[in-house]
Amino acid sequence: MKARKNKIIGIGICKWVFCIRTYVCVIFLFLFFKVNAQGKFTDDLRITAKYHYGYVIPEYQNFIYVVNDNIQSASLNISKKTTGKNDWEQLYNYPEYGLSLFYTSLGNDRVYGREIALYPYFNLDIVNYKRFGFYNQTGVGIGYVNKKFDLVENYQNVVVGSHLNIHFNTKLGIRYQLLDKFNFHAGLSFDHFSNGNSHEPNIGINSLTAYSGLSYLLGKKTEIVKHGLDALNRIHYCEWFYSIGGKHARALDSEFYFTSSVSGEFTWNMYRTFHIGAGADIFYDTSTESEMFAVKSGEYKKQDDFRSGIHISQSFVYNRLGLEFQEGIYLLLTDKVNHNVMYNRGILKYRISDRFTFRLAMKSHLYILDYPEIGIGIKL
Repeated sequence: MKARKNKIIGIGICKWVFCIRTYVCVIFLFLFFKVNAQGKFTDDLRITAKYHYGYVIPEYQNFIYVVNDNIQSASLNISKKTTGKNDWEQLYNYPEYGLSLFYTSLGNDRVYGREIALYPYFNLDIVNYKRFGFYNQTGVGIGYVNKKFDLVENYQNVVVGSHLNIHFNTKLGIRYQLLDKFNFHAGLSFDHFSNGNSHEPNIGINSLTAYSGLSYLLGKKTEIVKHGLDALNRIHYCEWFYSIGGKHARALDSEFYFTSSVSGEFTWNMYRTFHIGAGADIFYDTSTESEMFAVKSGEYKKQDDFRSGIHISQSFVYNRLGLEFQEGIYLLLTDKVNHNVMYNRGILKYRISDRFTFRLAMKSHLYILDYPEIGIGIKL
């Protein structure tokens, strides 16, 4: 009865995570285009088409034998360049926001199938000199894969356990203005998708591709705004967070388990765009008993469901949005399953008000994902 209850809770949490991620992406883009829709909507609006060609990056040896083809992808982007209407746009060198529709092969059509993804992205100019630009583009969203693991019909696919996945992309590229409204693009792109341990198997697929393409400016290009910034008021503040999540215990286990955490963090806004912090965490993981039995790591006690630790953090801030990375070590209540010493978190935060913060997080042990979390924080 307890296992069935945990499974229902876990399925609900994982579906909630995917729905919230999609909702945040849509709201983010809606707010952006609404804010930047002064004048004609098409001003500074671009459409970009790109073709990608490259390779799957194997995470384990047997994966190589299943891959029998190169990666071929196509993307269609719509984006808008900021012009400095607020301090944040100027601080980030007038970034570009966009939405990408991405379609790709995965190295073996019969086993892995194809993926289609939709994700918002953030484009930062590293160099912008006359007609030439060097940039970084990063985005995350939702991907759908038409082939997944099946014990009978697709047992070779031991990397994708669900149709719906999280898709992450980052690019390094160059841009050259060919004509008044046409730009040429070329560069390297890294893509990863997996389901955040919401289904098993969950190795996911990584790919590295070279790309080229063209962009077209639909409206006119407006002049950027430059103005002075107010002096930075460096402050220290403390926040408390409560988060819930769900996970699978081990490969091909159909059961879901409830997880939660309580965290406290002390933060210093070192710069407007970069904050550093330190804090403490207590984790609760109901999969511990099952995992300890699977790996034969010792006799289970109820207190083993809990872990505690301390962490440091680095946050990149853009207005109300924040991207935070945490590196922690377990203290007192340690990991009794795999005996990990360190843990990590990647966190997307949105400040709802001066006191309250919403966040999505992924807990991991280095590159091994553990489980996703949804949380709310209060600033003291």
